[in-house]
Amino acid sequence: MWQFMGHSRARTLLSRSLEAGQLSHAYLFVGPPHVGKLTLALDLARAVNCQADRVPCGECAACRRIAEGNHSDVKIIGREEQHKVITISQVREMDNDASLPPFEGRCKVFIFDGAELLSQDAANRLLKTLEEPPSNVLIILLTSREKDVLPTIISRCQRVELPPLPIDVVRETLTERYMIDDEKAELLARVSGGCLGWAIQATQDGGLLEERDRRLNALAGLVHAGLLERFTYAAELANRFSKSREDVEELLSLWIQWWRDLLILKCGQSGPVTNVDRLSVLSGQAETLSTEQIVGFIRRLQDARKYLEQNANPRLVFEVLMLNMPQEKPS
Repeated sequence: MWQFMGHSRARTLLSRSLEAGQLSHAYLFVGPPHVGKLTLALDLARAVNCQADRVPCGECAACRRIAEGNHSDVKIIGREEQHKVITISQVREMDNDASLPPFEGRCKVFIFDGAELLSQDAANRLLKTLEEPPSNVLIILLTSREKDVLPTIISRCQRVELPPLPIDVVRETLTERYMIDDEKAELLARVSGGCLGWAIQATQDGGLLEERDRRLNALAGLVHAGLLERFTYAAELANRFSKSREDVEELLSLWIQWWRDLLILKCGQSGPVTNVDRLSVLSGQAETLSTEQIVGFIRRLQDARKYLEQNANPRLVFEVLMLNMPQEKPS
């Protein structure tokens, strides 16, 4: 039984390849954070090691051990705590492991959780492995930033794209499979942006919605804050960016959602609004800002993302963003 939900094309592709015995030696799963890339990778690891006739069964010893993270032939490789990248030593260790036959299953599976985090040396070392893959080894690379993955690595993998799910699919999954009430399921489905993994995690960890509330409160306050307060916040963002690029990228996505909602309301609509629990605040801001101001700042947010991707000075990027944010006069 596949644990991965939605994305029927991806499941069908992998199922047919399994049935025909024509799996690629390497896959690249591409999609936004929390869309289900790791769930699909673990499903595939179960499928190639499953002991049942219909794979993955989810019930045999191999499937259970992989689900519990205890299978010796399935390894998840990510950024080490003391490093900002996946290092060459981690890839060397994988190579040594891959040269040995499977210990308890039929196939060794190595999952790189964040292929964009491979250092240059690590990527080059992995490339050699992909060019001459060992038998009984499956390599799965996951990424939310495909443009940061070495093109020669991409060319040696079968690419599987996992776009965000339709909002109604996320909502129905939450209500039918996780028994979430309709109102909360609607909010989580919209806020998740179609990334079911985030929505499921939010049902189990109330801190995610609390953190979202803190960020939205700070954003709402910045619209009528003075330059000193804005520049102080820009310095905080730059400091956070140096510690966790992903955290600030998620924050910018949240901002773009907010300003997109403002534009939708400014155009006289409310149906597609993401932040449905903040309609009164959004409506108030939409009344005081012009369409030109809203559209202009959405473009500035997109520019900020682009400059950060190009390794521009983070503090300068955020200060320019603060200068360009429209100012709403307090009532």
